[in-house]
Amino acid sequence: MQRILIRVGINAMALFVAAGLVGGITLEEGFWKLVLVAAIFGIINAVLKPILVFLSIPFIVVTFGIALIVINALMLVITDALTAALEIDGFGPALLGAVIISVLSWTANRILPDSKKRASSSRS
Repeated sequence: MQRILIRVGINAMALFVAAGLVGGITLEEGFWKLVLVAAIFGIINAVLKPILVFLSIPFIVVTFGIALIVINALMLVITDALTAALEIDGFGPALLGAVIISVLSWTANRILPDSKKRASSSRS
């Protein structure tokens, strides 16, 4: 449960920063709206993204992984379609937002301890 809350927090922080930096991404004000959008974004990433990545492996290989940013942008567009608290004005802002969210999420995951690794190392 703690890991899920950390992931939602990372998504919320990354979405908040992306909305602040990218002119075409708007989040409705309110902490709980941000948490809701982050949770929906996380669920979409957990369910749809692995399927899209698997189906796109040849394209990902040919583009040296750049296609993953397009998939991340698509996850943002789907989140926008499912919630009124997030508004994205086209695929360009979604693409730029996906880059920002990917970099921030990657950085946060490197800085924050992984509870799975911690639990397995304490058992040794």
